[in-house]
Amino acid sequence: MTRIDRDPVIIAARRSHIGTRGRALAGATAGELAAPVVRQTLRDARRVATAEIEMADVLLGNCMGPGGNLGRIAALGAGLGFSVPGGTVDRQCGSGLAAIADAAAAIRAGDERARIAGGVESASTAPTRSTDGRPYARAPFAPRGFADPDMVQAAEDLAIHRGISRRRQDAHAARSHARARALRASGGFDSEIVSVLGSVEDDAIGVADTVRERLPPVFPGGTVTAGNTARISDGAATVLLVPPGQGPGLAVRATAIVGCDPAIPGVGAAAAVQEVLSARGLETKDVDAFEIVEAFAVQSLAVLDLLHIGEDDSRVCAGGGALAYGHPWGASGAVAVVRLFSRLVRGGAPSSTYGVAAASVGGGLGVAALFHVVR
Repeated sequence: MTRIDRDPVIIAARRSHIGTRGRALAGATAGELAAPVVRQTLRDARRVATAEIEMADVLLGNCMGPGGNLGRIAALGAGLGFSVPGGTVDRQCGSGLAAIADAAAAIRAGDERARIAGGVESASTAPTRSTDGRPYARAPFAPRGFADPDMVQAAEDLAIHRGISRRRQDAHAARSHARARALRASGGFDSEIVSVLGSVEDDAIGVADTVRERLPPVFPGGTVTAGNTARISDGAATVLLVPPGQGPGLAVRATAIVGCDPAIPGVGAAAAVQEVLSARGLETKDVDAFEIVEAFAVQSLAVLDLLHIGEDDSRVCAGGGALAYGHPWGASGAVAVVRLFSRLVRGGAPSSTYGVAAASVGGGLGVAALFHVVR
């Protein structure tokens, strides 16, 4: 957790469209997804900054990519020059938000240079991993002797643990899609999306709406289905952070990364949100906008229940969430921040406005950040 008065400010925020695995963005590697988003984020920042932007680093979250330091690959691909390094963060599906928290911490520590931070995931080109010639789907989230459920199993377990019905999950997913459809129809995503491979629309919005209630559960007698789960996706999202006083935007008021029981990882975001609010003496009622990564409807509902926020509260994912447009693992936390930037900064919210982005993470983590509009 951080609470330092020297709060960095996000002055630009962009993302690619989010494409379902194997579809519109399947032809791009993770580096090729991130580079144009990094480039446009820097261009946007230069238009609004009150001082020359000197770049210190590009820090990207990623969890299933090919390695090779994607932050550096994206920096070079974006044309930032040999002198700008790059780094890669792996906190699984909280990686993009964690990268933003790390970049903010560096500026708070006294480095006056700007940083680009965010996340990228190309599920379509993620390599097959193997040990002793045997392929495996994912690395362990926890060591031997600890619970280490697959995320779908963890979601079903959470539904049982919290008593969250399929009806609530389906309704929550339908709400997310409806909000996303409405915002897309009004052009509300246009100013945040960078075209990659000619694609400018999130392709999962509205998918399964007409058949959601008829879809079978993943596990016999269970409640988690393809219709109340986010689609595995490709995408990238980045923001540019500067020291205070260099432009209007979102000040990073507090960040938190917490641990929870790896058997029920879906609730991690709740504790992280509580921690960032406590750092500034705030309560959930003081926050004007929430963006909580919706990997599963049950996960989102459990977090809202623990925070005592209504599941249809208009402050939460007002333009839909990952249930509607997809879940590019390492990018999703950064997508949440881009959405906050659009809602609050591009949307003209006053300087008294607070926003929160958060994600629950496989292995039992929660990541959250508290933001404040500055003009």
